[in-house]
Formats: sequence, C-alpha cells, structure tokens
Amino acid sequence: MASSNFAAGAYAAVQGLASGRPTPKVQSAAETGTDFMQFLGKTLESVGDAGHRADAQAVSAASGKANVVDVVTAVAESETALQTMVAVRDRMISAYEEIMRMQI
Repeated sequence: MASSNFAAGAYAAVQGLASGRPTPKVQSAAETGTDFMQFLGKTLESVGDAGHRADAQAVSAASGKANVVDVVTAVAESETALQTMVAVRDRMISAYEEIMRMQI
C-alpha cells in the first residue's frame, strides 16, 4: 500500500500541476518505510486469512454444507494470494542480494 499511496500521491501531484490546483504532500522516505512494513504485515495476514477461508470452505464442502463453486473460488483466491507473496519475497531477496553485491 505504501508504494500505491506514493504512486497515487505522485499521480495526484501531476494532475494538480496540469489543472493548476495545489499539490498534496508527498510522503517522506521514513513514512513510506513505515507504511511499507504495515502493508507487508497486513498482506501477510490477508494471505493467512485466505488460506483459512479456503480450509473452512473445504471442511464445509466435505460435510455437505457448501457449494463446490464457493470452495473452488476460495482455493483459487488462496493460491493467487500465496503466489503473489512468493513473487514479492523473491523480488525482495533479489533486491537484497543486489544491494549486498554493491561496492562501498
């Protein structure tokens, strides 16, 4: 959300310049870092919640209380959330490794 907030702020600033309106305050690097950590924590929670929903739907389907379409949808959402988090993790590791290769 931090990068999306930053991007939205930048977009609003460009729109403001184009229309002659005053530009909104753009977040500092410290604010963005804190927001990124909060965003990452919330995202991890949402991935866990998606997994719990998929498990609950599967249990409901096994007991005959849920529709199969709902189960498939919950599992697909959980899988997509997990794949997204794995991609983000891979990009973060790649960025860290690149930083470690930099000469000081």
